Amino acid sequence: MLPTPLTVEVRRGAVAQLGSLLADSRIATSGRVAVAVGVNLGDRVAQAIAPSLGEAQVFRVPEATVDAAVSLGAELRKGAYEAVIGIGGGKTIDATKYAASLAGIPMVAVATNLSHDGICSPVASLVHDGGKGSFGVPMPLAIMVDLDFVHDAPPALVRAGIGDVLSNLSAIEDWQLGNAERGEPIDGLAVAMARTAAEAVLQRPDSIESDAFLTVLAESLILSGISMVIAGSSRPASGGDHEILHAVDQLFPGTSNHGELAGIGTAFCFFLRQDRTRLDQVVGCLRRHGLPVAPGDVGLTVDQFTAAVALAPSTRPGRYTILEHLRLSESEIRAKVEDYVRAVGR
Repeated sequence: MLPTPLTVEVRRGAVAQLGSLLADSRIATSGRVAVAVGVNLGDRVAQAIAPSLGEAQVFRVPEATVDAAVSLGAELRKGAYEAVIGIGGGKTIDATKYAASLAGIPMVAVATNLSHDGICSPVASLVHDGGKGSFGVPMPLAIMVDLDFVHDAPPALVRAGIGDVLSNLSAIEDWQLGNAERGEPIDGLAVAMARTAAEAVLQRPDSIESDAFLTVLAESLILSGISMVIAGSSRPASGGDHEILHAVDQLFPGTSNHGELAGIGTAFCFFLRQDRTRLDQVVGCLRRHGLPVAPGDVGLTVDQFTAAVALAPSTRPGRYTILEHLRLSESEIRAKVEDYVRAVGR
């Protein structure tokens, strides 16, 4: 049986109703659970969960680092908790996922923004002494998205999820390229789920102000995470687009968030494929939601973006994407970047 979540709920007031979720004995038989929250939402979350969870122990997660996750994992083991609930954005959920894996207990993810598909992916992205790395973890046992918190989150973080889920379209093309050129096995169900997630968002006319749109975006990000579980890797949701964003993070840390960079990487990769139809669809969606499209939109010069694209293949050794396929020289990359900026700048 595929390791999918026991339940997925997207609605307002989800945090206040955690008690009803935890009544499911498959999550915690005795009800002894811990709650992990980010520092910014700590007090609000503690107040919201009080009616349903009473005196549940609340731990603050100061940052998305390996050290913070290890420290939380030690607290979870010491307290003999049956499960941990991670409430917050992607960073808090990633740290909690890793801590839960160290403690050997299930984790419930409660998302308060929709910045990327880490809500339920089998990966935790954490900072360590050597930079930023991805760590394999079990996916959450249950997932909730609280739309009240999402509406109150910084709009840029919510829009970022759009860029991340759109990158599935580029990642799928890269996976199929790896299959055609190198005989890489491909999972049709994972492809179908990842594509469905992206297509559900691609041409919707409404926006993040709408509960209906946020519900579809949340479901799409969750579906994207499940596609990675089915594939056994991040292949259906991470291709040349993510190689570029990881390179930007390495060379120019703090440039922008994950989802915004994923969106730019996706559009650029479709430009490299000379797929004008998909390029126009992706750029149209990004612009409709106020997301960046060109490197200059996030403060990167042509030379800086060129350097990132040149470095990108080294961020995922062994992964075959349009970048590895074309094997462009640095001067060729610069020419492509200049052409791309002209093409999307109109």
